[in-house]
Amino acid sequence: MSTSSLSTSQMSNENLRRRIFYNQLKDKGFRVLAVFTLVVSLGILTLLVCDLFQNGWARISKDFLISFPSRFPAQAGVLSAWVGTFAVLLVTAAAAIPIGIAAGIYLEEYAKRNWLTSLIELNIANLAGVPSILFGLLALGFFVYKLGLGQSILTAGLTLGLLILPIIIVATREALRSVPSTVREAAYALGATKWRTVKDHVMPSASGGILTGIIIALSRAIGETAPLVTIGALTFIAFLPRAVFSSTFPYLSFAWLQDPFTVMPIQIFNWISRPQEEFHVNAAAAGILLLVMTLGMNFFAIVLRVYLRRRTRW
Repeated sequence: MSTSSLSTSQMSNENLRRRIFYNQLKDKGFRVLAVFTLVVSLGILTLLVCDLFQNGWARISKDFLISFPSRFPAQAGVLSAWVGTFAVLLVTAAAAIPIGIAAGIYLEEYAKRNWLTSLIELNIANLAGVPSILFGLLALGFFVYKLGLGQSILTAGLTLGLLILPIIIVATREALRSVPSTVREAAYALGATKWRTVKDHVMPSASGGILTGIIIALSRAIGETAPLVTIGALTFIAFLPRAVFSSTFPYLSFAWLQDPFTVMPIQIFNWISRPQEEFHVNAAAAGILLLVMTLGMNFFAIVLRVYLRRRTRW
Protein backbone atom coordinates (compact mmCIF):
# COMPACT_ATOMS: atom_id res chain seq x y z
CA MET A 1 0.00 0.00 0.00
CA SER A 2 1.34 3.35 -0.96
CA THR A 3 2.07 6.18 1.46
CA SER A 4 -0.62 8.40 -0.08
CA SER A 5 -3.27 5.69 0.49
CA LEU A 6 -2.26 5.35 4.15
CA SER A 7 -2.40 9.08 4.74
CA THR A 8 -5.83 9.29 3.08
CA SER A 9 -7.12 6.45 5.26
CA GLN A 10 -5.72 8.07 8.40
CA MET A 11 -7.36 11.39 7.49
CA SER A 12 -10.70 9.64 6.94
CA ASN A 13 -10.46 7.90 10.32
CA GLU A 14 -9.50 11.16 11.99
CA ASN A 15 -12.46 12.97 10.41
CA LEU A 16 -14.77 10.15 11.48
CA ARG A 17 -13.52 10.28 15.09
CA ARG A 18 -13.86 14.06 15.11
CA ARG A 19 -17.42 13.82 13.78
CA ILE A 20 -18.34 11.22 16.39
CA PHE A 21 -16.82 13.37 19.14
CA TYR A 22 -18.79 16.45 18.05
CA ASN A 23 -22.01 14.44 17.80
CA GLN A 24 -21.50 13.06 21.30
CA LEU A 25 -20.75 16.55 22.57
CA LYS A 26 -23.94 17.89 20.99
CA ASP A 27 -25.94 15.02 22.48
CA LYS A 28 -24.58 15.69 25.97
CA GLY A 29 -25.19 19.42 25.57
CA PHE A 30 -28.79 18.80 24.54
CA ARG A 31 -29.31 16.50 27.53
CA VAL A 32 -27.92 19.10 29.91
CA LEU A 33 -30.12 21.79 28.36
CA ALA A 34 -33.21 19.57 28.59
CA VAL A 35 -32.54 18.69 32.23
CA PHE A 36 -31.86 22.34 33.06
CA THR A 37 -35.12 23.44 31.40
CA LEU A 38 -37.04 20.73 33.26
CA VAL A 39 -35.54 21.69 36.62
CA VAL A 40 -36.22 25.40 36.07
CA SER A 41 -39.82 24.74 34.97
CA LEU A 42 -40.53 22.43 37.91
CA GLY A 43 -38.83 24.88 40.27
CA ILE A 44 -41.01 27.79 39.13
CA LEU A 45 -44.11 25.63 39.32
CA THR A 46 -43.18 24.46 42.82
CA LEU A 47 -42.62 28.04 43.98
CA LEU A 48 -46.01 29.11 42.63
CA VAL A 49 -47.81 26.19 44.25
CA CYS A 50 -46.00 26.74 47.56
CA ASP A 51 -46.90 30.43 47.48
CA LEU A 52 -50.52 29.51 46.76
CA PHE A 53 -50.66 27.12 49.71
CA GLN A 54 -48.85 29.56 51.98
CA ASN A 55 -51.37 32.30 51.27
CA GLY A 56 -54.57 30.29 51.16
CA TRP A 57 -54.19 27.14 53.27
CA ALA A 58 -55.16 28.81 56.55
CA ARG A 59 -58.43 30.02 55.00
CA ILE A 60 -59.66 26.57 54.00
CA SER A 61 -62.24 25.25 56.44
CA LYS A 62 -65.66 23.67 56.55
CA ASP A 63 -67.30 27.09 56.76
CA PHE A 64 -65.40 28.21 53.65
CA LEU A 65 -66.78 25.24 51.71
CA ILE A 66 -70.41 25.59 52.81
CA SER A 67 -70.75 29.39 52.79
CA PHE A 68 -71.97 31.62 49.97
CA PRO A 69 -69.96 34.60 48.69
CA SER A 70 -70.23 37.71 50.80
CA ARG A 71 -69.21 41.37 50.89
CA PHE A 72 -67.27 40.51 54.05
CA PRO A 73 -64.10 38.47 53.35
CA ALA A 74 -64.20 36.52 56.60
CA GLN A 75 -67.74 35.30 55.86
CA ALA A 76 -67.27 34.56 52.15
CA GLY A 77 -67.22 30.99 50.84
CA VAL A 78 -67.24 28.96 47.64
CA LEU A 79 -70.39 26.86 48.01
CA SER A 80 -72.17 28.20 44.94
CA ALA A 81 -68.91 28.17 42.94
CA TRP A 82 -67.95 24.51 43.44
CA VAL A 83 -71.55 23.31 43.11
CA GLY A 84 -71.85 25.28 39.87
CA THR A 85 -68.55 23.86 38.65
CA PHE A 86 -69.69 20.28 39.14
CA ALA A 87 -73.08 21.01 37.56
CA VAL A 88 -71.51 22.58 34.47
CA LEU A 89 -68.96 19.76 34.17
CA LEU A 90 -71.75 17.19 34.39
CA VAL A 91 -73.54 18.75 31.43
CA THR A 92 -70.24 19.16 29.58
CA ALA A 93 -69.36 15.49 30.02
CA ALA A 94 -72.85 14.31 29.06
CA ALA A 95 -72.78 16.44 25.89
CA ALA A 96 -69.19 15.96 24.69
CA ILE A 97 -68.07 12.46 25.70
CA PRO A 98 -70.61 10.32 23.79
CA ILE A 99 -70.43 12.47 20.65
CA GLY A 100 -66.64 12.73 20.79
CA ILE A 101 -66.08 9.00 21.21
CA ALA A 102 -68.64 8.13 18.52
CA ALA A 103 -67.08 10.60 16.07
CA GLY A 104 -63.58 9.28 16.78
CA ILE A 105 -64.69 5.68 16.22
CA TYR A 106 -66.42 6.58 12.95
CA LEU A 107 -63.51 8.57 11.55
CA GLU A 108 -60.90 5.97 12.49
CA GLU A 109 -62.74 2.70 11.88
CA TYR A 110 -65.53 3.32 9.38
CA ALA A 111 -64.99 6.48 7.34
CA LYS A 112 -63.58 6.14 3.84
CA ARG A 113 -60.36 7.96 3.06
CA ASN A 114 -61.46 10.70 0.67
CA TRP A 115 -61.42 14.49 0.41
CA LEU A 116 -64.47 14.90 2.66
CA THR A 117 -62.88 12.90 5.46
CA SER A 118 -59.65 14.86 5.07
CA LEU A 119 -61.61 18.13 5.26
CA ILE A 120 -63.38 17.00 8.43
CA GLU A 121 -60.10 15.94 10.04
CA LEU A 122 -58.49 19.27 9.13
CA ASN A 123 -61.37 21.21 10.69
CA ILE A 124 -61.27 19.12 13.87
CA ALA A 125 -57.54 19.76 14.23
CA ASN A 126 -58.09 23.49 13.68
CA LEU A 127 -60.95 23.65 16.19
CA ALA A 128 -58.69 22.16 18.86
CA GLY A 129 -56.53 25.29 18.64
CA VAL A 130 -59.26 27.95 18.40
CA PRO A 131 -59.23 30.46 21.32
CA SER A 132 -61.93 29.69 23.86
CA ILE A 133 -63.45 33.18 23.64
CA LEU A 134 -64.64 32.36 20.11
CA PHE A 135 -66.63 29.42 21.47
CA GLY A 136 -68.20 31.83 23.94
CA LEU A 137 -69.24 34.20 21.16
CA LEU A 138 -70.62 31.29 19.14
CA ALA A 139 -72.61 30.07 22.15
CA LEU A 140 -73.90 33.56 22.87
CA GLY A 141 -75.28 33.92 19.37
CA PHE A 142 -76.58 30.37 18.93
CA PHE A 143 -77.52 28.93 22.33
CA VAL A 144 -78.54 32.14 24.13
CA TYR A 145 -80.16 34.20 21.37
CA LYS A 146 -81.07 31.72 18.61
CA LEU A 147 -82.24 28.74 20.70
CA GLY A 148 -83.31 30.84 23.69
CA LEU A 149 -81.59 28.67 26.29
CA GLY A 150 -80.65 31.71 28.32
CA GLN A 151 -77.63 32.30 30.52
CA SER A 152 -77.96 28.94 32.23
CA ILE A 153 -76.08 25.85 33.33
CA LEU A 154 -77.25 24.08 30.17
CA THR A 155 -75.78 26.79 27.95
CA ALA A 156 -72.50 26.72 29.88
CA GLY A 157 -72.24 22.93 29.65
CA LEU A 158 -72.95 22.90 25.92
CA THR A 159 -70.43 25.69 25.36
CA LEU A 160 -67.64 23.85 27.16
CA GLY A 161 -68.75 20.66 25.43
CA LEU A 162 -68.08 22.28 22.06
CA LEU A 163 -64.74 23.51 23.40
CA ILE A 164 -63.45 20.08 24.42
CA LEU A 165 -65.14 18.03 21.68
CA PRO A 166 -62.16 18.22 19.25
CA ILE A 167 -59.79 17.13 22.03
CA ILE A 168 -61.88 14.03 22.78
CA ILE A 169 -62.19 13.16 19.09
CA VAL A 170 -58.42 13.41 18.52
CA ALA A 171 -57.65 11.45 21.71
CA THR A 172 -60.11 8.71 20.73
CA ARG A 173 -58.61 8.37 17.27
CA GLU A 174 -55.07 8.21 18.61
CA ALA A 175 -56.07 5.56 21.17
CA LEU A 176 -57.78 3.45 18.49
CA ARG A 177 -54.80 3.85 16.19
CA SER A 178 -52.47 2.52 18.89
CA VAL A 179 -54.30 -0.83 19.04
CA PRO A 180 -52.27 -3.43 17.08
CA SER A 181 -53.80 -4.47 13.77
CA THR A 182 -53.35 -8.10 14.80
CA VAL A 183 -56.20 -7.66 17.29
CA ARG A 184 -58.59 -6.76 14.47
CA GLU A 185 -57.25 -9.49 12.19
CA ALA A 186 -57.68 -12.13 14.89
CA ALA A 187 -61.27 -11.06 15.49
CA TYR A 188 -62.08 -11.13 11.78
CA ALA A 189 -60.48 -14.57 11.46
CA LEU A 190 -62.88 -15.89 14.11
CA GLY A 191 -65.87 -14.53 12.20
CA ALA A 192 -66.56 -11.35 14.18
CA THR A 193 -68.33 -8.52 12.43
CA LYS A 194 -66.90 -5.02 12.17
CA TRP A 195 -69.01 -3.72 15.04
CA ARG A 196 -68.25 -6.70 17.31
CA THR A 197 -64.56 -6.29 16.60
CA VAL A 198 -64.63 -2.62 17.52
CA LYS A 199 -66.93 -3.07 20.51
CA ASP A 200 -65.45 -6.19 22.12
CA HIS A 201 -61.77 -6.01 21.15
CA VAL A 202 -60.59 -2.61 19.91
CA MET A 203 -62.47 -0.38 22.36
CA PRO A 204 -61.39 -2.26 25.53
CA SER A 205 -57.77 -2.03 24.39
CA ALA A 206 -58.08 1.70 23.63
CA SER A 207 -60.14 2.58 26.71
CA GLY A 208 -57.12 3.73 28.72
CA GLY A 209 -56.03 6.25 26.09
CA ILE A 210 -59.59 7.45 25.52
CA LEU A 211 -60.08 7.97 29.24
CA THR A 212 -56.85 9.95 29.45
CA GLY A 213 -58.01 12.23 26.65
CA ILE A 214 -61.38 12.75 28.35
CA ILE A 215 -59.79 13.73 31.66
CA ILE A 216 -57.39 16.12 29.92
CA ALA A 217 -60.33 17.71 28.13
CA LEU A 218 -62.37 18.04 31.32
CA SER A 219 -59.33 19.46 33.12
CA ARG A 220 -59.19 22.19 30.50
CA ALA A 221 -62.92 22.82 30.81
CA ILE A 222 -62.80 23.15 34.60
CA GLY A 223 -60.40 26.10 34.35
CA GLU A 224 -62.09 28.03 31.53
CA THR A 225 -63.42 31.51 32.26
CA ALA A 226 -63.65 33.53 29.03
CA PRO A 227 -66.47 31.60 27.27
CA LEU A 228 -68.54 31.45 30.47
CA VAL A 229 -68.20 35.18 31.09
CA THR A 230 -69.25 35.78 27.48
CA ILE A 231 -72.50 33.83 27.87
CA GLY A 232 -73.36 35.62 31.13
CA ALA A 233 -72.01 33.67 34.09
CA LEU A 234 -72.57 35.52 37.36
CA THR A 235 -69.65 36.84 39.36
CA PHE A 236 -71.65 36.97 42.60
CA ILE A 237 -74.33 34.40 43.35
CA ALA A 238 -75.76 33.60 46.80
CA PHE A 239 -78.02 30.66 45.97
CA LEU A 240 -77.75 27.13 44.61
CA PRO A 241 -79.38 25.57 41.55
CA ARG A 242 -82.64 23.76 42.12
CA ALA A 243 -82.46 20.19 43.44
CA VAL A 244 -81.85 17.30 41.05
CA PHE A 245 -84.21 14.95 42.90
CA SER A 246 -87.89 15.62 43.53
CA SER A 247 -90.58 14.02 45.67
CA THR A 248 -92.88 13.27 42.73
CA PHE A 249 -92.52 10.85 39.82
CA PRO A 250 -90.14 10.50 37.97
CA TYR A 251 -88.20 11.76 41.01
CA LEU A 252 -85.70 13.55 38.79
CA SER A 253 -85.89 17.23 37.98
CA PHE A 254 -84.09 18.94 35.12
CA ALA A 255 -85.20 22.44 36.11
CA TRP A 256 -81.72 23.10 37.48
CA LEU A 257 -80.41 23.17 33.92
CA GLN A 258 -82.10 26.55 33.42
CA ASP A 259 -80.71 28.14 36.59
CA PRO A 260 -78.01 30.87 36.69
CA PHE A 261 -74.55 29.76 37.73
CA THR A 262 -71.00 30.64 38.62
CA VAL A 263 -67.86 28.51 38.64
CA MET A 264 -64.61 28.41 40.57
CA PRO A 265 -62.41 30.36 38.08
CA ILE A 266 -64.95 33.19 37.92
CA GLN A 267 -65.19 33.33 41.71
CA ILE A 268 -61.40 33.47 41.93
CA PHE A 269 -61.30 36.25 39.34
CA ASN A 270 -63.93 38.19 41.28
CA TRP A 271 -61.94 38.00 44.51
CA ILE A 272 -58.52 38.68 43.04
CA SER A 273 -59.83 41.82 41.31
CA ARG A 274 -60.85 43.38 44.65
CA PRO A 275 -58.41 45.68 46.48
CA GLN A 276 -58.77 44.10 49.94
CA GLU A 277 -55.97 41.70 50.85
CA GLU A 278 -58.46 39.39 52.63
CA PHE A 279 -60.22 38.67 49.34
CA HIS A 280 -56.86 37.76 47.80
CA VAL A 281 -56.43 35.18 50.55
CA ASN A 282 -59.88 33.82 49.67
CA ALA A 283 -58.82 33.62 46.02
CA ALA A 284 -55.70 31.65 46.99
CA ALA A 285 -57.82 29.23 49.02
CA ALA A 286 -60.22 28.78 46.11
CA GLY A 287 -57.23 28.20 43.83
CA ILE A 288 -56.07 25.38 46.12
CA LEU A 289 -59.51 23.78 45.94
CA LEU A 290 -59.56 24.07 42.14
CA LEU A 291 -56.09 22.51 41.97
CA VAL A 292 -57.20 19.65 44.23
CA MET A 293 -60.28 19.07 42.07
CA THR A 294 -58.17 18.90 38.91
CA LEU A 295 -55.55 16.61 40.45
CA GLY A 296 -58.31 14.42 41.85
CA MET A 297 -59.77 13.98 38.36
CA ASN A 298 -56.35 13.06 36.99
CA PHE A 299 -55.67 10.62 39.85
CA PHE A 300 -59.01 8.92 39.23
CA ALA A 301 -58.15 8.65 35.52
CA ILE A 302 -54.75 7.09 36.28
CA VAL A 303 -56.26 4.50 38.62
CA LEU A 304 -59.02 3.63 36.17
CA ARG A 305 -56.56 3.45 33.27
CA VAL A 306 -54.31 1.01 35.16
CA TYR A 307 -57.34 -1.11 36.05
CA LEU A 308 -58.54 -1.22 32.44
CA ARG A 309 -55.08 -2.07 31.13
CA ARG A 310 -54.84 -5.02 33.50
CA ARG A 311 -58.22 -6.29 32.33
CA THR A 312 -57.38 -5.95 28.62
CA ARG A 313 -53.79 -7.19 28.66
CA TRP A 314 -53.11 -9.28 25.59
